[in-house]
Amino acid sequence: MNPARPRSVLAALLLSLCCLTVPAAAQDIETSGIRFPGALSLQGTPLQLNGAGTRFKAVFKVYAAGLYLPQKADTTEAVLSNTGPKRLHITMLREIDANELGKLFTRGVEDNAPKAEFSRLVPGLIRMSEVFSVHKKLVAGDTFTIDWVPGQGTIISVKGVAQGQPFKEPEFFQAMMRIWLGNNPADALLKDALLGKKG
Repeated sequence: MNPARPRSVLAALLLSLCCLTVPAAAQDIETSGIRFPGALSLQGTPLQLNGAGTRFKAVFKVYAAGLYLPQKADTTEAVLSNTGPKRLHITMLREIDANELGKLFTRGVEDNAPKAEFSRLVPGLIRMSEVFSVHKKLVAGDTFTIDWVPGQGTIISVKGVAQGQPFKEPEFFQAMMRIWLGNNPADALLKDALLGKKG
């Protein structure tokens, strides 16, 4: 018997076992011509793309959005209960008045928050509206992100630049996420896409 043969079989077996333990690379997702990378790092923590989709207003495409989490989640509760860093990344697909966008986000929070909770969120929502009103308008290709960073809070960045101090309250980030993932989401199909239920 060829002594090299058992060694080669053993090597092949070990290699196959190693391959089984390596997780599959996170997949990029393209929606409306915008490609969201399958993975990124936020404050040194690796995040994976949970899902991505397009926000429609009637027949018009408004923006593409991608949700990044430390672990995959397919329910709103699972997304909100995860205490690690998170990111919602949005790329505009058409020009929109930024002040109007801020008002729409405020309305989205109000539609998905109990009245008592909403009243506590009002100061943060006023600040958030001011962030967008400063930019006057957003055009196709402009981006903004809403990040949750433990120990810091919610960081809103427009065109890659953080806007003011973080919003400290965890409730603020959760309220923002409910705009897209709550019981009355901005777009039900986009909600499913962000939760990984549709491509």
